[in-house]
Amino acid sequence: MIKRTFVSLLILSFLIGGCTAAPQVTVNSDKMLASGITVNQLIPKESPNQNSPLPASSSPSTSSGSITNDSQPVVQPLANSPSQPIAVGPDQYPSNINPLTGLPVSDPSTLQLPPALVSVTNFPVSARPQAGLSFSPIVFELYIGEGMSRFLAMFYGDFPQKTPALAGQPETGLTSADADIGPIRSGRLPYESIRKLYNGFLVMASAWKGVAANLNSFSDIFGSDNSNINSAMINVTQLSSIAQSNQKRLGDTALNGNEFDPQQVSGGKTANSVWMMWSMADQVFWRYDPTSGAYLRWQDNADGKTYTQATDRLTGKPLAFDNVVFLFANHRECTDTAFQVDLMYINKMKAEIFRDGKMYDAYWTTASGQYEVQTGKLRPIRFIDADGNPFPLKPGQTWVEIVPTGTPYWETVDSSNYLDLLNQKQPGSGNWAFRFFASQMVMDQKVCDQIRNQ
Repeated sequence: MIKRTFVSLLILSFLIGGCTAAPQVTVNSDKMLASGITVNQLIPKESPNQNSPLPASSSPSTSSGSITNDSQPVVQPLANSPSQPIAVGPDQYPSNINPLTGLPVSDPSTLQLPPALVSVTNFPVSARPQAGLSFSPIVFELYIGEGMSRFLAMFYGDFPQKTPALAGQPETGLTSADADIGPIRSGRLPYESIRKLYNGFLVMASAWKGVAANLNSFSDIFGSDNSNINSAMINVTQLSSIAQSNQKRLGDTALNGNEFDPQQVSGGKTANSVWMMWSMADQVFWRYDPTSGAYLRWQDNADGKTYTQATDRLTGKPLAFDNVVFLFANHRECTDTAFQVDLMYINKMKAEIFRDGKMYDAYWTTASGQYEVQTGKLRPIRFIDADGNPFPLKPGQTWVEIVPTGTPYWETVDSSNYLDLLNQKQPGSGNWAFRFFASQMVMDQKVCDQIRNQ
């Protein structure tokens, strides 16, 4: 591997708003049970625009669907950042570089803490905008049944904290003690594989007992309002405390394995947009924004036609992810809402990686190599090319859509009408479509019976 010289990078400054009371968490060292929490839902000082349009340069031109409002997305730039970040990884990183983003952190000691993986709801629509996703190095989106997807958001490195005022803007006054993450919902079977691969701990709002029995190192977070399904939130100060209490038990992190390079990768196909249909009531648009160099997210309002731009409740700013990855994996069904996803010890499986307005054919792996043999530790999901060489991600955040193997995808028309998107193929358009189909694979009967009978 070519050794690279590190050039100091200044940390990303975020503009954050809003406050709430910190929840009281009681930690059990075995199952990390946290209960009896009083949490108020975080409301920003200025409510974010929840009905922003798709970017004008690529807005759907159909009369069947509607895109509301007319404001343009605002992407917060890096403050005093170098014009060209450097390439890092896949095996070693400078001490202040987050190996999950390839970017520096303000406090390198936080990289010694285990990652927190927080189960964040996507339904009902009243849960949106979620709080904290713009601070997550990696967000996994996966199917949970009944036509819905859910997020497992990882928090590792810098948490939201007080930031200096940007030019012409007042200081937010927000501290980490004021910021909540969520809304939090129940755990799911695939969470355990992801937890093991990243040597982290789970935060969830309990789980069905058959699922919970298959999860480890978790904290249960409950809201105080039984009438509000979205009331479970976790304060980032408490999240940091749980991470610190888990540090000795979980041991050192082993999060190397991915390469980050700001230089655009050669080849690829034009990818102006990506449409993902989990179901009629769960449709997602990712649109490439050349100004920020990132993909911005929109989602329908569970009506199949009206799209709202995804923002972060903590900042009021649009979600902007530098990499969007479609990770193809075997899904095994036990019940309509209990799926397992094969993620462990995978030699090589298909992935489509979107970065810099291009789509690249790639692969992912969790195979054991020399590192695993020598250390006995697992490493994260790694992205590789056809020859097994690291595929360079763009420095920044990554959103991973976990879809079943055999998920169809094609180039489609520029539209917001799902029938047009589904049925009209337009090769060369740069507008990609993916459609979820429930897995035809079934879980091992003995394993499924164990889950059912817990």
